[in-house]
Amino acid sequence: MKTVVFDLDGTLADTSGDLIAAANACFRAMGEGDLLDPSRDAGTALRGGRAMLRLGMSRLGRALDDPAIDAHYQMLLDAYAQDIDTHTRLYDGAMAAVGTLKTGGYRVAICTNKPEGLATELLTRLGILEDFHAMLGADSLPIRKPDPEHLLETVRRAGGDPAQCLLVGDSDTDRNTSANAGVPSVLVTFGPAGGDMAALAPEALLHDYADLPGIVETLLGAAA
Repeated sequence: MKTVVFDLDGTLADTSGDLIAAANACFRAMGEGDLLDPSRDAGTALRGGRAMLRLGMSRLGRALDDPAIDAHYQMLLDAYAQDIDTHTRLYDGAMAAVGTLKTGGYRVAICTNKPEGLATELLTRLGILEDFHAMLGADSLPIRKPDPEHLLETVRRAGGDPAQCLLVGDSDTDRNTSANAGVPSVLVTFGPAGGDMAALAPEALLHDYADLPGIVETLLGAAA
């Protein structure tokens, strides 16, 4: 079956506010105060915990202090787990598009580089975990995006055909994953790095979730 796979952070939901809050909790524990700004640094937040810690450490002149970054990574994850959905919001129309795709006969799934436990917790709190046929996180397999097997195994677990899928994402990681798998990518333009997506030359750009079902049919054909 034809399958539409979604990235999570920056694609289905803007999670940057809660991620930055968790990183700043780490910096406060170091005695440094809040080093990241929710607006200015949203794009870095969506690239993961270590990216945020590295950015903050660079502002202290310690960009290469990998031991400190590694030492505080678990603290960041713990802080994020405790306050995972205060600022997070689903992008407008995202779940309506998911529902339309399912009604049209497509399988839908999530492939994220967020740890599986955190992704499950967030999707549960947002009330949308059961809307997807499968969800794989960064630690669900021995590999992760941009390794194509992360995407293709997500499709298999959703009951789909890996040869008939596409990935909706918001980053060069998602673009590279789809290219490595030999399947189309659709990159969203409404996330923090939206202005950079055209340069990645995806098969399609998504400006509004209302347009996604039509884009999917163009790229994959009708599900039935």
